[in-house]
Amino acid sequence: MTRILVIAPSWVGDAVLAQPLFRRLHERHGDLALDVLAPPWTRALFARMPEIRTSVDSPFGHGEIALKRRYALGRSLAAQRYDQAIVLPNSFKSALVPYFAGIPLRTGFVGEARWVLLNDARRLDKPALPLMAERFALLAEVADDAVKRPLAAARLRVDDTQRAATLARLGLAPRQPVAILCPGAEYGPAKRWPSAYFAALAQRLMASGYDVWLAGSANDAEIGSEIARAAGSACINLCGKSTLAEAIDLLACAALVISNDSGLMHVAAALDRPLTAIYGSSSPAFPPPLSAHARIARLELPCSPCFERTCPLGHFHCMMQLTPDRVWQQIVFDKIPSS
Repeated sequence: MTRILVIAPSWVGDAVLAQPLFRRLHERHGDLALDVLAPPWTRALFARMPEIRTSVDSPFGHGEIALKRRYALGRSLAAQRYDQAIVLPNSFKSALVPYFAGIPLRTGFVGEARWVLLNDARRLDKPALPLMAERFALLAEVADDAVKRPLAAARLRVDDTQRAATLARLGLAPRQPVAILCPGAEYGPAKRWPSAYFAALAQRLMASGYDVWLAGSANDAEIGSEIARAAGSACINLCGKSTLAEAIDLLACAALVISNDSGLMHVAAALDRPLTAIYGSSSPAFPPPLSAHARIARLELPCSPCFERTCPLGHFHCMMQLTPDRVWQQIVFDKIPSS
């Protein structure tokens, strides 16, 4: 049996984009035990990926070196006798644990002077591999081999019993098709479509015969409340009321999803939901939703994408000029009636 440990990204969306890598590793190694070292908040996501045997919690905060604790974790993992570690983040500290674990083959891209930690360091040709999912998937191949295209799809498991339990706990009993709006974006406000626009879209969807739910983390609760108040009492705000596992169950119920460029956008894509993805300061050229049922709503402005957390010009045209009418025209209408 081949044993591989993947040092996973911290962001939910990036973790979804790593699934084609996991699937390719199983193609290459027929008898594979594949584990991930990842932050605790992503554990529920990896539990929905059939390729993953175990998710090991990484207890380190953002930017935290914690050299002694990384050494202790590495030594504890040495007992697993991994054959290879694949390090997806480009930081120096992310390569420390597999080095301390004595894993014989340590693969990753060159970054932050970590040559001493990686003995299979690859140089990244960014123009040749514009997509993050492609860059991750390349690390499944032996050095100097090309990435295998087309990429395997990202697909999350859904258990009907577990989904029913989530709906029951949240007091949800949809009698109409469900439209889910995801108004959050952890990176910053420049990636968030205005709450007033989400409210207008929610009203239009409800008038078209849809139950409208708002999904997001506790950080999105205030935005969700604003949207629900503006849209009316029939719009249900679930932001901050569900775990990540439950949010996956909710999205699996959706007839359509409208989302900012966020982790939940990638989750919806991996659930193969009809999806409209809204882009402002970011670009779908780098981390697009991996789904044939996704459409992109964005404006081709000279100042976009800027990749900033807040609009550096102060006008926020990339989102303000992307009106609800424009987004409505981009909604995946395959499963919803015209209004």
